[in-house]
Order: sequence, then C-alpha cells, then structure tokens
Amino acid sequence: MQKRKLGKSVLEVSSIGLGCMGMSHGYGPASDKKLMISLIHEAIDRGITFFDTAEVYGPYINEELLGEALAPFKGKAVIATKFGIQMVNGKQVLDSKPERIRQSIEGSLKRLKVDTIDLYYQHRVDPSVPIEEVAGVIQDLIKEGKIKHWGLSEAGVETIRRAHSVYPLTAIQSEYSMMWRSPEEELLPVLEELGIGFVPFSPLGKGFLTGKINKDSSFASSDFRNVVPRFKPENIEANQVLVELIKKIAAGKDATPAQIALSWVLAQKPWIVPIPGTRKLERLEENLGAADVELTDEELNDLNNALSKIEISGDRYPAEYANRVGK
Repeated sequence: MQKRKLGKSVLEVSSIGLGCMGMSHGYGPASDKKLMISLIHEAIDRGITFFDTAEVYGPYINEELLGEALAPFKGKAVIATKFGIQMVNGKQVLDSKPERIRQSIEGSLKRLKVDTIDLYYQHRVDPSVPIEEVAGVIQDLIKEGKIKHWGLSEAGVETIRRAHSVYPLTAIQSEYSMMWRSPEEELLPVLEELGIGFVPFSPLGKGFLTGKINKDSSFASSDFRNVVPRFKPENIEANQVLVELIKKIAAGKDATPAQIALSWVLAQKPWIVPIPGTRKLERLEENLGAADVELTDEELNDLNNALSKIEISGDRYPAEYANRVGK
C-alpha cells in the first residue's frame, strides 16, 4: 500500500483510508461487531493505516468498535475521530464549547483505548463558539499530549484560515467525488496554499458511483440515504448518465466503476487521502485496487471535460444538514 502525507504535516497514512461510520451508523442497522473487527483486521493486513470514526457515530459504539479492533495494533494505525455533535432527544445538536470539547476528548480516548488521538476533527463548525476559541482549546490539548493533529470537517475557507492562524490544521474533511466537485472551486486552492491535507468522505458518492444503485433500489429504514434528495428515484435515474460514463472508462482500464471513481480522486492531488467505507471484504479489496489504477493526464483531461457536461440532479443533503456546512 502506498503512503501519503496530509499536506505539509508529518502525518503519513495509507493512500486510501477506511471510513468506519457505516459499520455502526447511517447505513441501516449496525453490523455484527465481531465481523467488523475481523474486517478492520483484514484492512490492517492489506496495508491500511488510516481509520476514521466519530463520537456521534452510534453514538459512541463506532469508537468502541474501533478501539477494540485496533487495540492489538498500537502504533501501527492512525485513528481520526471527531467532536462537536451531540445527540439530544434523538436530534443532532452542535456543541463545541470548551468544556464540551474536554468531555469529548476524555470519552474518545477511553473508548478508543489510546492515550493520544492522532487526528481530532471538529465535526461541524459551531456558530455559537468562535473558531479561535476552539483552536485555543485544541492547542492546549496538544500541549497536554492528548492530541497530535487537528482538523475541521465541512468548514468554509474563511473559518479554515482563522483556525489555521491559531494552530496549524493538518487536514480538512469534506465530501468530494465525481458527483460532488464543489471543493475544487475554493477549498482545494486554499488547502494547497496553506499546506493542509484533504480527506474526502463519500468518494463513491455514498455508493452511487459503484453502479449498483438504480431507481428501483431500496434502503433500510435507518439508512440516511432515504432523506437525501440525490437518492430520490427520479434523481437516481437522471444521474445514471454519470455511472454510464464511469462504466465506459472502467471497461477500457480493466477496472470496476468504484476503482475508477477512487483513482480519479487520488489523481487530483498527492495530499488527498479518500476514506471509502464498507462492511464487506470484497468491497474493501476492490477499493484498495484503485491505488493500482493509473489515469494518464490525457485520460484525466478527457474525463474532466466529460464530467463538466453532466449536471447532477438532487442535493447532497436535506436542508437541515445543508445549513451546517461551509460555515
């Protein structure tokens, strides 16, 4: 497995990480814990060193899963987790008050069975707490040895600049794929300027870019794609034009659509590390195979020209969640 450094930091990780959220949260009922621990061990065996979770996934059970799974591999795995979203009466509430951050880090350290968090993200920007105040708390936690690196998730570029000026950010996490290229407009240029790494989640468009979802697909009642406009049947149907493009390229490269979608993300910048998630070993192996698929500059240009002519139907978030990003 190839390695990449996140921006100008010293944090080096496998070129593809593993997003663990879906094992416990968001994509239907949680999977069997023993099976997921086994899958995480298979990921380690195949060279993955970068694992992503969050306090709110479950909540808590995803961190517990990762803590148990990675306990035998201390020093061999980089764990990223997140603070700043609490579940209150079944609803997500933003809370990055200093005392809450300190409560969150102690809980995450305990559940993950580690003394230090490798990469600690603010999960969403809390409009009620200045980012400088959040960065100050993080700086203290780094001095105390409880965090090595920090980052922001789904933050706007001005917030990133302000946070970075207090204590340098190692990574920004946001959605990015052939289906959602908005980060190219402002985010990627700012990250390159500041030397910050980029960790795209949903690089496979929440499964859509694998080519296995059509207008007749159904999801479990607890699968959040049920409320995502992009996954309404009419939008799924309209967006098949993108899948057909990817399938055509995949056929010419002896690869799968998922591998083409991931190799496209990897090809954008050397400091980008996608974190596709899965619950299945065959999907894990398929995703890792993307690192061996090379798109030439000419192929990338042709592909980007084709992508620019495709208009994606349906928003990536319902309004409630859309209002919390890019702050």
